[in-house]
Amino acid sequence: MPILKEVLIEEMQDLLHAENQLVKALPKMARAAKSADLKSAFERHTEETRGHVERLQQAFELLGVKAKAKPCKGMQGLVEEGQEKISEGKEKEDAAADLGLVAAAQKVEHYEISGYGTMRTIAEQLGENKVAKLFAQTLSEEEKTDKLLTKLSPPLLEEATEQVEEEQEV
Repeated sequence: MPILKEVLIEEMQDLLHAENQLVKALPKMARAAKSADLKSAFERHTEETRGHVERLQQAFELLGVKAKAKPCKGMQGLVEEGQEKISEGKEKEDAAADLGLVAAAQKVEHYEISGYGTMRTIAEQLGENKVAKLFAQTLSEEEKTDKLLTKLSPPLLEEATEQVEEEQEV
């Protein structure tokens, strides 16, 4: 097997495990979110993530390789950070707790964006255009989620700032 194809398959195995971790973690983040918009974003992205798993499985099939996940330590750490934000958020005002969730979620999105971007490029280099197209589709969804999280942040930040100012006045 060509070395570039090996690299691609290893990255796919890593992201397959990562996405499966997220299918379990995102509903917990949705339950922890106080903002209806943030809760909705996590719920929608949970469904998208299930689609990402399906696309990865399709990519393995197109490459003639068994879909097998290998432990993704990077995502394990990011999911643990998300769990910490959920726990810490129980002691915080709603907006501050949600901002913590947004920060954790954006770290996840950036990890995935880099992974799918790399895999798309490698697939293109290998002439695996159908596989590259699958990764490009997922990459687009990850980028949209990242932009949505960015868009949800200013109102939360404003609310958290107001809460801090109110506390200082007391």
